[in-house]
Amino acid sequence: MNFDFIITFFLPILAGTLYFFMAIEVKRTSKFRSMMFGEIGFKKIEFAFIIFGIYFITRPFQNVLGSHPWPLIINCMRQFFLMAVIAPSILVAIFHWVPTPSGAPHSTKFAAYTMGSLMGIIFVLLNSIAVTGSRVVSTWGDINIYDPVWFQSVHTSIQLILIHLICQFVSPVGFLLLAAAYVRHRRHNYQLANIYNLIPTKWRYLEASLIIFVASFIATGIAVLCGSYYTYLWSIYFIGSIVAGIFAMRSIKLPPREVPNDLK
Repeated sequence: MNFDFIITFFLPILAGTLYFFMAIEVKRTSKFRSMMFGEIGFKKIEFAFIIFGIYFITRPFQNVLGSHPWPLIINCMRQFFLMAVIAPSILVAIFHWVPTPSGAPHSTKFAAYTMGSLMGIIFVLLNSIAVTGSRVVSTWGDINIYDPVWFQSVHTSIQLILIHLICQFVSPVGFLLLAAAYVRHRRHNYQLANIYNLIPTKWRYLEASLIIFVASFIATGIAVLCGSYYTYLWSIYFIGSIVAGIFAMRSIKLPPREVPNDLK
């Protein structure tokens, strides 16, 4: 089995399966700890992991449904979903996950989803201009693996590339960095560390998870821009997402304090 097929099919499916499993663990854990972290926060984290699972597990459709315009259509749908739904949902979930007296303000939720949707719309419009075809990057048996091709028939515009990158830097990168910064702020200002002494450690894992995901996204973007073989480079992103999921799982499963007899 060739390496392209492994990257295109198994890595995203593995990542999606991991995030679905994480959602199940959040649901199970919330039965014991919802009083401490809030039922709404757990539900939002569970929802965020489910939609992340959907995002990853649908990745193969981008490559196997056929030639242009199918790779463009699926890519636009998935990226809009990431930018307008998933990234804002993670940010809002973090505001609920990290205990505050009133949770996330409605204005914050509105601003997050509005900005994410705007970035998603710009991305889709830009993609519809830039992607002018597709190419077969690999064949396995009777299955052709396609990827979108930018500016196949016209000259590449650096302005469009910059707009494309800026949109993704705002969402999902900016939203997830903001979420990591908020977790870090709360971790350093946690007042009950002498009672719930593992909470700072839980949040350290959560912060690391967000940063790893962002770093893998940025590293893949840079590698794709500088590299010459598109499919191989996306393994950075999928592996980074899996590692980030493992760190997030550790954060969820770690109890809030040592020997939590009342939480068993």
